Parts: sequence; C-alpha cells; structure tokens
Amino acid sequence: MDLKASLEPPKFQSPEEERRHRKQRLAAAFRVFARYGFDEGVAGHITARDPKLTDHFWVNPFGQYFGTIKASDLILVNHAGEVVEGHGAVNAAAFAIHSAVHRARPEVVAAAHTHSLYGKAWSALGQLLDPINQDACIFYRDHALMTEYTGVVIDSAEGDRIAQTLGQNKAIILQNHGLLTVGQSVDEAAFWFIAMERACQAQLLAQAAGTPQLIKPHFAELTHQQIGLPLAGWFCFQPLWEMILRDEPDCLN
Repeated sequence: MDLKASLEPPKFQSPEEERRHRKQRLAAAFRVFARYGFDEGVAGHITARDPKLTDHFWVNPFGQYFGTIKASDLILVNHAGEVVEGHGAVNAAAFAIHSAVHRARPEVVAAAHTHSLYGKAWSALGQLLDPINQDACIFYRDHALMTEYTGVVIDSAEGDRIAQTLGQNKAIILQNHGLLTVGQSVDEAAFWFIAMERACQAQLLAQAAGTPQLIKPHFAELTHQQIGLPLAGWFCFQPLWEMILRDEPDCLN
C-alpha cells in the first residue's frame, strides 16, 4: 500500500468519477451523523458542491432519515433552488444557507449544519469557543459567531448574512440555533462538525465544574496549525468512513 497516497485525498480522472465519490462520502456522512444523534426531526443538512456544475449542490431530500440515506437518494439543487436531479423536496432553509455559503466561498466543497444537542446549548450563550483543550484549538481564531436569531432561515438575505459572518473561517456558531462547518471535502466538513459539537460539550462540562484554564495564545495557534488544517479534517474522517463502509455499505448505492 502507498502510505503517502493513503494519507491524502484521492485524485480523480473525470468530473463524473469525482461526483460519484462526493455523493458516496455525503451519504456516508449522513449515516455517521445518525450514529452521533444529529438527526432530530427533519432539521439538518449537509451539502456537497457538484464538481462539474459548480453552482449546483447535492443535498439530502427533505424529511428523509439520515440513517437510511444512500448516494442514489441525494438530490441535485441548482442556483435557483430547483431540484434538477433526484426525487424529493429541498429544505428551504438548506437552500437559503448553503447556496449563500457555496456562492461566497468557491473553495468550499461541503457544508454541514444540524440541530445537535450541545451545539444548540452552547449557541444559546452567544459566545465563541475557548482554547480549553487540544481539540478545541481546531477552532482557535477559526470560527465566527452570528448574533441575533431571527427565526427559521428561509430568506436568502439571512443566508447571505450567515455567509458574510462566516467569512474565511471553517465554522460558525449561529446564536440560539446551532453550528455550521465547511470544508474542502465532505470528509473535512463532516469531521469539523463532529469536533465542534464535542468542543461545545467539553466547554459546557468544564464551565459547569469550575473555571477552565485556557491554553496560551501562542500554543493555541501552534496547535491549530497542527490539527486544524483541511488535510487533518479529511484524514480524521477516514476511520468513520471505514466504519460505515464495513457496517452499512448500502449507502454507496
């Protein structure tokens, strides 16, 4: 086995091959999110930009349980919010948020947002995460906070505000709402979401127990450069991909 190749994202011979890869990883990410309990009701979505139709993205059909999603279930949505391939409706909030993010950040391949428990809890505090442990440094000076909750995001202007507040960061805390993460691959965006949810959980627990001691800025930045770059996010998702591939290979269909 080529060790170096296994530590880097794959290269593709055609847009069609890359599209198939992205759709399979997207389906697997939904299965992982179901296992982590990020599947409350019908809220939540992960998108993957189409490699050929770059102003289109693949997303889960509105109302389908994350734990049953297959690659063939995904729908392709254009810049106007119309489903141009696949069956099912698009979540209006998914389009409002993700279309704005994908439009503002051409390098972003995927974006993930759900109403995860600890993300919701932390978002109610209206605060950024602190570098209280090594894993929290993934987001050190690399996440944003959007204040002032204004209701379910179904207006394109609100999606634009989210994208503008996100800026060049990998993640954003939507006050009184939850978390959103982005990445240069589906793998990266999905792992950042899991890591951010756990960071919220850890800080809530630490603050409940006492006053967390923060990592000094120099070392927090150093750690961010070690574990917070796109390749690290992609690589950390690979064990989860292998788990789903072993246990639920039907997601590839």
